[in-house]
Amino acid sequence: MKPRIITIDGPAGAGKTSVSKLLAHRLGCIYVDTGALYRAVAYEISTRNIDWQDNAVLEKFLSELELELVMEGTSLAVMSSGRDITGFIRTPEISMLASACSAKPAVRAALLDIQRSIAKTNDAVFEGRDMGTVVFPDAQYKFFLFADLKIRAKRRFDEMPDKPCDINEIEHQMKQRDENDSQREAAPLKPACDAVMIDSSFLSIDQVVDKMLDVIAGQG
Repeated sequence: MKPRIITIDGPAGAGKTSVSKLLAHRLGCIYVDTGALYRAVAYEISTRNIDWQDNAVLEKFLSELELELVMEGTSLAVMSSGRDITGFIRTPEISMLASACSAKPAVRAALLDIQRSIAKTNDAVFEGRDMGTVVFPDAQYKFFLFADLKIRAKRRFDEMPDKPCDINEIEHQMKQRDENDSQREAAPLKPACDAVMIDSSFLSIDQVVDKMLDVIAGQG
């Protein structure tokens, strides 16, 4: 039987990660945070001081990069050359760099195979920005999750334990990233034409997941 693939796209702070994890749990399938792969690339670029604007340098770097997503219980670990880097890829600086370098076609191509290989043998919920439009255009179920910018910034601010910057700076960074992601030529952030749109601004995680489960049940 063909694996069941569910895609959840949307901007940062819309609640994709929490919703995707809970939906995968409720459906008994695996959860894949594809954004973690792009953050992993950005982290290695930063750590190794790679000139990613130079296409030749970037392609050589990508050809030598060994990234892997590994399930550890219900959590997904990001491995780079066998080293767990999950705890290093969530800083605002890495997020911004991930947004910038993900516009490079070479980066997207390098990560495409990893994502599609997971889908060949697993029922899965894929979270990202172009899952329903580019990576899995034939996915059985597609959702696009969005929310008001100020609400998204507040959510992200509340997630930061040491509050490295103020909420206005987070809102500014989110707005900039939204613009970067939606205006890039390669796989811009946008809903798939057949995606179900859900505004999570005033919904709880459970309410969003319930809406998704209703859609999935209705489509069979």
